[in-house]
Amino acid sequence: MTITEIAKMAEVSVSAVSRYLNDGYVSEEKVQRIKAVIEKTGYRPSKQAQSMRTKKSKVIGVILPKISSESIARVAAGISEVLSESGYQMLLANTENNPKKEMEYLQLLNNNPVDGILFSASVFDKAHKEALRKLDVPVVIISQKFEDYACVYHDDYGAARAMIKQLLDSGKRRIGHIGVTLKDEAAGVQRTKAFFDTMEKYEVSVNPQMVMEAPFVMEGGYEAMKHLLNKNPDLDGVFCATDSLAVGAMMYLKEIGKQIPEEIAVTGIGHNRMSRVVTPTLATAHLHYRSSGVEAAKMLVEMIEQENVISKQLMLGYEIIEAESV
Repeated sequence: MTITEIAKMAEVSVSAVSRYLNDGYVSEEKVQRIKAVIEKTGYRPSKQAQSMRTKKSKVIGVILPKISSESIARVAAGISEVLSESGYQMLLANTENNPKKEMEYLQLLNNNPVDGILFSASVFDKAHKEALRKLDVPVVIISQKFEDYACVYHDDYGAARAMIKQLLDSGKRRIGHIGVTLKDEAAGVQRTKAFFDTMEKYEVSVNPQMVMEAPFVMEGGYEAMKHLLNKNPDLDGVFCATDSLAVGAMMYLKEIGKQIPEEIAVTGIGHNRMSRVVTPTLATAHLHYRSSGVEAAKMLVEMIEQENVISKQLMLGYEIIEAESV
């Protein structure tokens, strides 16, 4: 079927069918006639032809660091919801936290017909900045604040400060920190900075042996907790940069017979499913990951469909989840 044949069967002009298919104005009477013919024939417009006419592919490239992660899956769900409602398809690239793959996918998507890119990176370095500068399509950064670009990110500093304050308000003073790489501005730099700033504000001393860096996995929290206690046997609290690290730390503490929170209290950030089913339940901060996907996708669609849109940077808040680990 062609639009000429559709027009003939519906007894309307070819231009009326074209306007209908491209969301232009058509009288209600003609809309019903065209719609009836399309439903009867099962006609589907050619995506390639539409792309050539409108200069838009209606495809958005989405680069995410680890789709198996619960938080990233929530981001993807938010993105998918908005793009589907807006008539866009999602082309998903999963980088497995590999910066080299991030560069490859940015270049690949820039050389293929996508209308824009939603990008969540593991880290942002000089290579990322150079790759972003070379993009010919709009881009929105997710989960990290990146100067000069539209982005949606979380109040990592505020969330971390709130969880450390919970430990301090409960009477804990020998508090350790299990963090992640400082190459990560959000989970690494901001949450670690909040730890030192909050401890200083409460006039509680911290020595370097009370801080450990671990990979973003539960096993990392387990091993880091073991090393922390070996070096600081009198610890009475630990702030973990993520829930996965916190659950790993709690596994080790229970394994050696430590009472949580009586002997050592534990907090995390993220509010993933494990934080709700682990015993005792984990005190954490809920970050609005799904909302970040929703807001980033809305922002990108607006940049694509409207001219002269000013790039925005949106910081989302957090919610304190009180639980049994403090």
